[in-house]
Amino acid sequence: MSANAPDREFSLQRTRNIGIAAHIDAGKTTLTERILFYTGRIHKIGEVHEGQATTDWMEQEQERGITITSAAVSCDWKQQSEPSIGKLFDGQDQRINIIDTPGHVDFTAEVERSLRVLDGAIAVFCGVAGVQPQSETVWRQADKYSVPRIAFINKMDRIGADFDAAVEDLQEKLGANALPVLLPIGSEEKLCGQIDVINQKAILYADDDLLGSTYRVEELPAELTAKAAAAYDRLVEALVDVDEELGQQYLDESELGPLAIKAALRRATIAGAIVPVVGGSAFKNKGIQYLLDAVVDYLPGPLDVPEAAGQDPEDASRVVKAPTDDSAPFCALAFKLASDKFGKFAFFRVYSGSVSKGDAVMNSRTGKRERIGRLVRIQANDFLDVETCYAGDIAAIVGVKDITTGDTLCASDFRILLEPPSFPVPVMSMAIEPRSTADQDKLAGALQRLSAEDPTFLVSTDEETGQTIISGMGELHLEILCDRMIREFNVQVRSGKPQIAYRETIAAPAEGEGKFIKQTGGTGQYGHVLLRISPAERGSGFSVESQVVGGEIPKEFINATLAGVEEATANGVIAGYPVVDLHVAVVGGSSHDVDSNEQAFRVAGILAMREALQSASPQLLEPIMSVECSTPDEYQGDIIGDLNRRRGHIEAIESRNKLAIIKSQVPLAEMFGYSTDIRTLSSGRASFSMEPSHFDAIPQRIANELIERRCA
Repeated sequence: MSANAPDREFSLQRTRNIGIAAHIDAGKTTLTERILFYTGRIHKIGEVHEGQATTDWMEQEQERGITITSAAVSCDWKQQSEPSIGKLFDGQDQRINIIDTPGHVDFTAEVERSLRVLDGAIAVFCGVAGVQPQSETVWRQADKYSVPRIAFINKMDRIGADFDAAVEDLQEKLGANALPVLLPIGSEEKLCGQIDVINQKAILYADDDLLGSTYRVEELPAELTAKAAAAYDRLVEALVDVDEELGQQYLDESELGPLAIKAALRRATIAGAIVPVVGGSAFKNKGIQYLLDAVVDYLPGPLDVPEAAGQDPEDASRVVKAPTDDSAPFCALAFKLASDKFGKFAFFRVYSGSVSKGDAVMNSRTGKRERIGRLVRIQANDFLDVETCYAGDIAAIVGVKDITTGDTLCASDFRILLEPPSFPVPVMSMAIEPRSTADQDKLAGALQRLSAEDPTFLVSTDEETGQTIISGMGELHLEILCDRMIREFNVQVRSGKPQIAYRETIAAPAEGEGKFIKQTGGTGQYGHVLLRISPAERGSGFSVESQVVGGEIPKEFINATLAGVEEATANGVIAGYPVVDLHVAVVGGSSHDVDSNEQAFRVAGILAMREALQSASPQLLEPIMSVECSTPDEYQGDIIGDLNRRRGHIEAIESRNKLAIIKSQVPLAEMFGYSTDIRTLSSGRASFSMEPSHFDAIPQRIANELIERRCA
């Protein structure tokens, strides 16, 4: 029985949900723009540097030439149909839903939530720089969600481009079984086409006014046959090792035709055993059409990946599965919230069943029903109304009320709770305030909207000063958010200097006792808690458990006690920063038949934690960044000296294309204004990128200075 509803436009077999992800400036948005052009979705190519790219629709994106928010677009593609080229899906139109993601580390949450709902991805790498720091982050995120991917080595027209070195980078730094399927012919200004490894053909692109739309497929010239044959042999050997079906054909000495090899490569790619590699240049319009063919041939459709599985909201131990079938009960994951002048809308991915305008769906988190007023397919910042969304579709609900990022939407008689995407902890904070009393109410509304959209943007109030504190992933992140308040919400704000999001932890185990006894005439308050705390592995966060036996703390007060313990970790005993990386075991206590209640045990839990933290050798932690600097050799010494002055630890120095690549670990507190300093040290010729690595203990001298400033 077919999993496809009769009314759907593209079958599940002919649907691809892919993301385009990479390090900043690797060419993701430029590639997306070419894909939209060659599929006929747009009729004029917009350039990122001119602020005209389709998916970079925000004013801030157009001004800065960077992607800030992930943008969804859909396009249709029919594979190239030369008689001499074998295609797995020849002659069939395909629906490709694309999410173009940011490359800057400050907006890594956009990549995280996109990869959570995608079936496949194109990982873009620069042909000159190879694997860069954010490339590694994106790769790990794709690994986390088991997303099959194709690697596109872009910018092969650039001076210093080296396809073989980039492939070697993929294999060594990412551990990828990366094998070329489309080799670039030439490089730099001589880039002219691709070698189709499986079909052993040459694809030559014309340098004409049709923006790479015209090309011809020819027999390989003599000077390329050895290179093409070697790549073919490596590919077949790797496939025989990882694909049982092709391995059996090989042992039987059956002829391995192009379609058999492509089918095996598709299976191996979906299984994550092989990463097909394509070389080309998005900016020079060379290699995009056959990259699209590779997307269709090798990346999975919704039926090719395991069906979604979640928990029963009422019984977390029971696994519930959502089959990829239009006739199954409806199940979807809301992975992103956004808003515009028409109100709030939620991006969602349908995993099973279908949903139509006017339907009522259940939000598994709240247990409340939500009526679907309007369904739209997103084309960057344009909406296309649709009547029904089916399994495998990515769309948006307009006018949502109580939906947040990570919520599961399902049929009321099919309760399931899908795993939401996880997000990194903010590492930087700053205080903001409205410029006038007229902006006060507008500021509250703006902060609420922005924090609902962005899970890495947190808003809190400093209890001592009453200041509003906003926290995010970095200077650029906070700067963009303040800019959005002005432009989108017309709120004029003053902001303080960005501050580091420090943490506190403990270095030794300790015990704590908390007693809360209060008599006010009549019924009093009584709570008594004993607990033990111990250090946990760095980066593990906070965990708490009850080991109470014999009813020393009645069952009805256990949850209140645990809540008090957790509440106490919000403000540490050194300088009031959140406490992390510890485990708490509540081991005992006592109660009073009349005076004990939940509030008393919550307070007793807080008191016990405060006492234990004081005795557990508390220490301050600071965020450490992985920093990679690229500099001409003559500035290497100055930049290393500057990193050392910033308390940096140099991990490795590599040489690539006459550049020194310096990898280091540097405290975030020392990296303010570094972009200006590195340009000054190198006469503007060096560049750097950084991403959060981990938290580590602060040297005591600096910790003392920080505590003095905090307590002043």
